[in-house]
Amino acid sequence: MQSGRARLAGLVLAAGGSSRLGRPKQLLPYGGATLLDHALATARACRFDQLICVLGGAVDAVRATVDLGGVEVVENRAFGTGCSSSIAAALGAVDEGCELLVLLLGDQPGVTPATVAALLAGRDDAPLSACRYDDGRGHPLAFARETFGELATLHGDKAVWKLLDRRAPEVVDVPVPGRVPLDVDTWRDYADVLLAQRTRVAS
Repeated sequence: MQSGRARLAGLVLAAGGSSRLGRPKQLLPYGGATLLDHALATARACRFDQLICVLGGAVDAVRATVDLGGVEVVENRAFGTGCSSSIAAALGAVDEGCELLVLLLGDQPGVTPATVAALLAGRDDAPLSACRYDDGRGHPLAFARETFGELATLHGDKAVWKLLDRRAPEVVDVPVPGRVPLDVDTWRDYADVLLAQRTRVAS
């Protein structure tokens, strides 16, 4: 770790039950592996000091299929109550020396290591920061240690966004070119991310 660098933890949320898809979206084919493999490969490329992944739905199948090497896995048995429960579960595993937590989604393959690098370079030591894409705010998000206590008390799927709204004066929105990367909740979403992948490869 470089001298003077805040200890960084990456958190990949992948506990969803995929109710709208009817099968585990973590295991959908993507880029020669699975959707979650891709998200974890992106996170590894960011060279976090600690990498945590929260699992919940289809946990046994995910463990049997996905490469979890170098990843600290946290199981969230309350995953059906929303992503805030996954964040709360993960906070107990975050290294006590961590000064910054970067939150990524396991079903958002359009996020790249360059996206994370832009967020880290542009946050200016803010307690809360987000990517500001051409069409709105999106993941990844970054949280300084001073916000961890509040993160642990959140409830529901949209609570993180409400936290950013509630503490708006303290949030730095970092400009990132392009539209908010798609996340996969439906079969249409999955078709769209596959099309975007093929377009990138072709170009």
